[in-house]
Amino acid sequence: MPNRTHLYVGPNPTSAWWDPHPTHQATCSNQTLRHDIKNTNSQTLVGCLQGQKDEYHSRPTESLRWWEGGEILGGRDGLAGGTWLACGRDGRLAFVTNFREVSSLPLAKSRGDLPVRFLKSKKKPMEFAVEIVKEADQFNGFNLILADICSKTMVYVTNRPKGDQAFVTKVLPGIHVLTNANLDTPWPKLGISSSSAMPYSILDLAKRLGDGFKEILDKCGTDGELADKEMIEKLMTNSIRDDMSLLPRVYPQEREHFLSSIFVDADTPLGRYGTRSTSALSAKTNGELSFCEKYLDLESGQWKEHTISYEIERAEESNDT
Repeated sequence: MPNRTHLYVGPNPTSAWWDPHPTHQATCSNQTLRHDIKNTNSQTLVGCLQGQKDEYHSRPTESLRWWEGGEILGGRDGLAGGTWLACGRDGRLAFVTNFREVSSLPLAKSRGDLPVRFLKSKKKPMEFAVEIVKEADQFNGFNLILADICSKTMVYVTNRPKGDQAFVTKVLPGIHVLTNANLDTPWPKLGISSSSAMPYSILDLAKRLGDGFKEILDKCGTDGELADKEMIEKLMTNSIRDDMSLLPRVYPQEREHFLSSIFVDADTPLGRYGTRSTSALSAKTNGELSFCEKYLDLESGQWKEHTISYEIERAEESNDT
């Protein structure tokens, strides 16, 4: 679903998170989201998020707006009612991606409901994460990021932990990558086996995003607004696809090929599929949060842009997560 977010979690961290491949189940977490999260310690920019959602054009989706009585800001899935990325007036935000796997639960709970539940709960990231683990087996595979801008905390939750990995992990400062596998899946290396648990196409796409993300940050420095525009206009519109020889061949090769680009646009047997929106969310030290979404208006066929800004309603200071 995936997936770009910016949140300060420590001194000079830079993070990149995204989800490049969708699954095909009737939940709002079907969308591809790519999240690039950069964090700075500048005097003006606390952090920002870049997010991209790929989806079938036939699936109803609401663009950026306030909902739940004006308490939640984000796009919304028109079928299941959940979201892939959203934030609240108190400076908390959440986004969810699918975990790529073959099998699935036929009557699973909607993964897109997880960010909504977090924002409605008013709970801290770690507190909510521990609660969700108790029912994790009722969802198909997911990756969930929970963050609090005011307390500068971020938590990663997955119901598909690798090896002895915990279901819940604090996200520390540094460079992080989230695809349809676990957080911080390594970059591709020479000689990697084609039977690797992480397909080539996901790794190569993640590396292109990560490299491009760092390049734009180096160019724009701490100018969050400029970085957001550069991400949307240059990085997130990149339609370069992986070499056919690098595809994992788990799914039909044609499908894997069109999914391997950052910006996706293709005709499929199930209808038109591709990038439907790109989001940029940034927060400043004065408490101002700005959420911008560039989305494809299906009626006109034109790309439109909508920005909503507001002042974070800060609660009493706390260092707890």
